Amino acid sequence: MCEANAYLLKEDGVEELVFENVDRVLPREDGILMEDIFGKKKILRARIKEMALVDHKIFLEAI
Repeated sequence: MCEANAYLLKEDGVEELVFENVDRVLPREDGILMEDIFGKKKILRARIKEMALVDHKIFLEAI
């Protein structure tokens, strides 16, 4: 499978897992919308900091 997990980067450098099995990431004016492989959706007030696709990780930072 090619889905990734999304992590929110904290100010102290800690990665907090916020959403698993992410299939789609869509930009929005108020942040990003993520959808997992089961159709569950989550909106976060964040922006993408980095995507490490080989590692299946999406790193986000709060806005």
